[in-house]
Amino acid sequence: QVQLVESGGGLVVAGGSLRLSCAASGTIFSINYMGWYRQTPGKQRRLVAGVTNGSTSYADSVKGRFTISRDNAKNMVYLQMNSLNPEDTAVYYCNALIRTSVAPQTYQYWGQGTQVTVSS
Repeated sequence: QVQLVESGGGLVVAGGSLRLSCAASGTIFSINYMGWYRQTPGKQRRLVAGVTNGSTSYADSVKGRFTISRDNAKNMVYLQMNSLNPEDTAVYYCNALIRTSVAPQTYQYWGQGTQVTVSS
């Protein structure tokens, strides 16, 4: 079994910062990719940022404001969010492509989500 657990969401005033963390645990053999998505009511879940093999990618709307980083030794991924604005309000989900130590296949896993609310 593999679990992704997010933390660090909350309420912040526009212009402020938050740092999200996601910890992967369980029968992990390797993690190919880790990323963050966000979703607002009635909308599709959208990619915010991802990191794989040291290469990062960002949605245009967060470039220059958000930074994704990964600690491979701890199986963790972080999202530093600066200059937040009300449009960043969403539930943020951690996502990972993980090969377990039980079987050779790679599966996609999701965290439970953490709410980020930015007030104007």
